[in-house]
Amino acid sequence: MATVNDWLEGARVRTLPAAVAPVIIGAGLAHYDGGFSWIRTLLAAFVALAFQVGVNFSNDYSDGIRGTDDHRQGPPRITGGGKVRPKVVLAIALSFFTAACIAGLALVALSGQWWLIGLGAAAAAAAWFYTGGKHPYGYLGLGEVFVMAFFGWMATVGTAYVQTGLAPWYAWAAGTGVGLIACALLMVNNIRDIPTDSETGKRTLAVRMGDTRARDVFAGMLVSAVFIQAVVLAWLSGWLGVASLALIIPIAPTILEVRGRARGKYLIPALKRTGIFELAYALVFLLGFTLN
Repeated sequence: MATVNDWLEGARVRTLPAAVAPVIIGAGLAHYDGGFSWIRTLLAAFVALAFQVGVNFSNDYSDGIRGTDDHRQGPPRITGGGKVRPKVVLAIALSFFTAACIAGLALVALSGQWWLIGLGAAAAAAAWFYTGGKHPYGYLGLGEVFVMAFFGWMATVGTAYVQTGLAPWYAWAAGTGVGLIACALLMVNNIRDIPTDSETGKRTLAVRMGDTRARDVFAGMLVSAVFIQAVVLAWLSGWLGVASLALIIPIAPTILEVRGRARGKYLIPALKRTGIFELAYALVFLLGFTLN
């Protein structure tokens, strides 16, 4: 029987900053553009979190029934580990997707931007087909593309847009920066799983690139994100852009650790620290947008 810790592992708590961080930045953007709303921000946060948790349980289910998780490098999954019946995990995933869609409809109604329902439907489809269906795009090396689209641009720009009706260039730039960190989270997770994914036919971007190049790309994503933030904040206020470059200091040890060939379970701390870094990154953006 699954324990509380097993369910938390199934929800993949370490990945949740990828859902919260872009909403934090979007809230800062809305404040800067004069249209901040607590209700709409909280609804956006709920939508993002519910989709993320739903994706995580959906991945647990889909990878589990395919046998991809039979010999994992990281913590065992609840489906692949035989701790919970697959249909139960699927039901939980669908429940989170449903909750996200209901909250999303409420957000659309408040904003009056009914065309956003189409983007919501696309997000729901992307959440399922990451590892679900006959041809999951996560098995084709396209995971990072969709992470950038939905946990970078859509979550960041969308959170601001439903409050202000605006989508300026600096919103897209900020979304690109936080999206790169979300992609780095996925990349380090997949670097850890290269040996088992290669054997089971899961051709993630890390598998396609190979171990060394994937580690270099992970580092490049994080450094590029810091640079993008510095450019945007320098445009807002020169001194803040320069000061934000200091954010590279706390993540530098993680970059060196990943590029230093840490493997298997020893990459799990890097995954956790990258998630914390994404939250810190979002808070720096929030500070920049609210101070100006």
